[in-house]
Amino acid sequence: MSSREDLLFWRIAHYFTVTKGYSLMHMSENQKELWIEDTSNKHAQIIRLLRHDLDWGNRLQRDIQHAAVQAENIRKHLMKRQMNALNIYVSEHTPVDEFESFIKHPLQVNKKTILHSYIIDQENGENSLADVMRNFNETAPSLFDINESIDEQQIGVLQSEILSNAVTKSKQEKQFFENGKPFFTYVFLAVQVIMFILLEITGGSTNQENLIRFGAKFNPLIFSGEWWRFITPIFLHIGFLHILMNSLALFYLGPTVESIFGRIRFLWIYLFSGFAGVLASFLFSSHLSAGASGAIFGCFGALLYIGAVNPKLFFRTMGKNVIIVIIINLVFGFSVSGIDNFGHIGGLIGGFLATAVVHFPKKQKWFTQIGALLLTAIVTVSLLIFGFQNEKPDVVNSIAQQKLNEQKYKEAYDMLDQFIAKGKGDAVTYFQLSFAEIQLQKLTEAKEHLQKAIELDPKFHEAYYNLALLYMSEGNITEARKHVQKAMELSKDDKYKELLNKMNQGTNL
Repeated sequence: MSSREDLLFWRIAHYFTVTKGYSLMHMSENQKELWIEDTSNKHAQIIRLLRHDLDWGNRLQRDIQHAAVQAENIRKHLMKRQMNALNIYVSEHTPVDEFESFIKHPLQVNKKTILHSYIIDQENGENSLADVMRNFNETAPSLFDINESIDEQQIGVLQSEILSNAVTKSKQEKQFFENGKPFFTYVFLAVQVIMFILLEITGGSTNQENLIRFGAKFNPLIFSGEWWRFITPIFLHIGFLHILMNSLALFYLGPTVESIFGRIRFLWIYLFSGFAGVLASFLFSSHLSAGASGAIFGCFGALLYIGAVNPKLFFRTMGKNVIIVIIINLVFGFSVSGIDNFGHIGGLIGGFLATAVVHFPKKQKWFTQIGALLLTAIVTVSLLIFGFQNEKPDVVNSIAQQKLNEQKYKEAYDMLDQFIAKGKGDAVTYFQLSFAEIQLQKLTEAKEHLQKAIELDPKFHEAYYNLALLYMSEGNITEARKHVQKAMELSKDDKYKELLNKMNQGTNL
């Protein structure tokens, strides 16, 4: 037969779960103990309800300590920095001996979990419930009626509504993770495997020239106008271990993200994250790079967006594992050479922003999405402008050298001349410009730029040698000899000695 306390226990449970929106975490087999949570409620993220007729104070003390340990374990699982928890006993009477000291002050565990305990009994039920509701800055609901008759059916209705509410929430959460079967995940997997095979059979996936030919991120060619290299590196991988690790990551992570967000959203998130990863690498690293890591980190960024929008669901399901994996990968990236961590971080941020733009299927938040779209566009355009306006000399020099090797002297001259006109350029820039000018018979300018190269780098022996050749062609043997001797002091190159011998013998070039 049910008692008044049984009815009160289920009314309190009903109030917090159905009215206040707490989620049922655990129910004991005898249905006398409930753990419910609402991580968004800063007043009490966790509530433990126990229907038990208390007898002795020392038993109450042990139970409070046990509940505090359980609450601390939940805090760790939810990865909360601090957590407030309520421990509510519904009892016919209070313990027969001293117990007030055990509930007067909250019990703290590791100074991170704070457990407040309350006893709701026949005599002080309303007052005790009022004490509980002060944690929420609210007035206690009217759950007591001393003259009310106890009806088993009332308890059954309350239990049914609580369980029905829990089932409904569970179905909603399940639907959140099921928005279509993965498709593009396997398309991307197939594409990157096919591209890896093509790389291997056409020169090797670790061959830099071959990687560049297929579209790897190579800053000089991006500066020269090959914009597609912001996308093509996503599908290329350097070496077997690289393709293996990224394929495994995509195989396990991709279906989850695609199932949550749907195919079209996943397509956008993956490609934009990959682009963002390449863009970050372009801005902060001059090394050749390729790989789907940025796009894969973008998938992690999409999951972090779930944590930002729905922390309850995120930390109850995948949150802890996602954050741990991200931290491990970033630490590994910074501690091991040859890994482009800029691309990882760029992809992670890009994935978060891309997800904010599209939000969740059938759950539009237009204000947030429009704001995210504007922010993403502004950040992307700003970074592109910054990147292209901060062209580094080594990048320009690399492009110029390629044009000089191809005997495209006019193109090299125009590019280098425009670059130094901006007040940029190093010794190599001026040396290459002088070489192009020699080929174009601009000898006076060539001499000036060789002198500038020597001014910027006094140990630039090739510049001394070329300057000696120019002076010799003018018949100024004295200046020619002085410069070739300086070149010989800086380098043991045989051609310098040969040139000096010709000067001493009076031989024409």
